[in-house]
Amino acid sequence: MQAAERVAENLNRGLHTLFENDPRVYLLGEDVLDPYGGAFKVTRGLSTRYPDRVITTPISEGAIVGVGNGLALAGDRAIVEVMFGDFVTLAFDQIVNFAAKSVAMYGRRLPMHLVVRCPVGGNRGYGPTHSQCPQKHFVGVPDLALFEVSPFHDNVALLERLVGRGEPCLLFEDKGLYGERMLADGRVDELFRFDYLDTGQTVARAFVDDTAADCVIVAPGGVARRALAAARELLVELELGCQVIVPSQLYPLDLEPLLPVLERAGLVCVAEESTAGGTWGAEVARRVYDRLWGRLRRPVLLVSSRDSVIPTAPHLERDVLLQSGTITRAVGEALDA
Repeated sequence: MQAAERVAENLNRGLHTLFENDPRVYLLGEDVLDPYGGAFKVTRGLSTRYPDRVITTPISEGAIVGVGNGLALAGDRAIVEVMFGDFVTLAFDQIVNFAAKSVAMYGRRLPMHLVVRCPVGGNRGYGPTHSQCPQKHFVGVPDLALFEVSPFHDNVALLERLVGRGEPCLLFEDKGLYGERMLADGRVDELFRFDYLDTGQTVARAFVDDTAADCVIVAPGGVARRALAAARELLVELELGCQVIVPSQLYPLDLEPLLPVLERAGLVCVAEESTAGGTWGAEVARRVYDRLWGRLRRPVLLVSSRDSVIPTAPHLERDVLLQSGTITRAVGEALDA
């Protein structure tokens, strides 16, 4: 990972590395050609260097993913960019009923090297249909893996891992992260350090010290900064020690690396930007109950955005979407109960 590299730059370098190392990699999406280079500039430079393998498309998410499915079925590697992740729902049939099923429905295991990139999340004033987090709608689909970008996880390695899995993957990229710096050298700031709970460095943990925490906050990458801000406030204002765990793979989630930390915590909190109900957080809580029932000190706390469409006006948007203060208040109330 290069020093002071921004998340969008790191993603861009990861894509360039894939294209350089494997001539079977294709990229499809709306407005991905130079000089535009994608709505968030993540694909910048690719069409100039690899004009035959970067394909700009009409505005049809179902068609884009469908072509990607065909490339993957034929043995190539397809990366599809959905300009705004809200509209991945228009490709739901292609992802759930074709891509995920093709791995297993032909009488033998068939690799499907497909990655669908989905910029998601709010706090940018984009309004109801360009600010959502649809991750929960894909949890539990067999042979479909869900990942999320974070400032802790090098996207060069992550993209290589996804393309090499042999099963379709959704990669969620919180738009608010694109301009943030990647974290490196085990340091978040002057207060928090970080390490990884597994040898593959897929599960990051931020902490002040390694003792048992009053609260462990489990959060996807897009919520990591808000979880860290909440952990800082809880420490400074309420003298509560919090650790933040950020897995790069949301589903299927390997819970084993998390268990030693979770079972020592005074409270386990799962924070996400999706609205409540049938969420990734609920799936994490179910898994935690299966493994740690009887050793948990309190029920798992789920924190999410309000049950509402997302307003465009900034002050109303902040009121609806999960903020660091949402986590701080919920954890403080749960530990005070």
